[in-house]
Amino acid sequence: QVQLVESGGGLVQAGGSLRLSCKVSGLTFDDYAAGWFRQSPGKEREGVSCVTKSSASTYYADFAKGRFTISRDNAKNTLYLQMDSLKPEDTAMYYCATYVEGYCLPSWDTRQKNYWGQGTQVTVSS
Repeated sequence: QVQLVESGGGLVQAGGSLRLSCKVSGLTFDDYAAGWFRQSPGKEREGVSCVTKSSASTYYADFAKGRFTISRDNAKNTLYLQMDSLKPEDTAMYYCATYVEGYCLPSWDTRQKNYWGQGTQVTVSS
């Protein structure tokens, strides 16, 4: 049984930082690219970032560039998202996902995913 379990969300003031984690079990994590997505109430889910299976390449949404850093530890089957300089508009449910292949391109934000986590809430106060 494949499981993706996010943690690390919470309430933080604008300008603060959070580190999200996604523990993956039940599949060979280092065979797959992995990414973070988010969804706010009333909005469609959007891609935040993607990292290839070997961490050779990373990709970010424009809003995440310079503030967020995606990483993974394949030995620990864990995906991370370091979020700095948080803004109120970053408030959302954040989800991790694995892709059906080991790379992110083309179209990393819409590329087919095979498994999703249940999400962790991030709330940024002004």
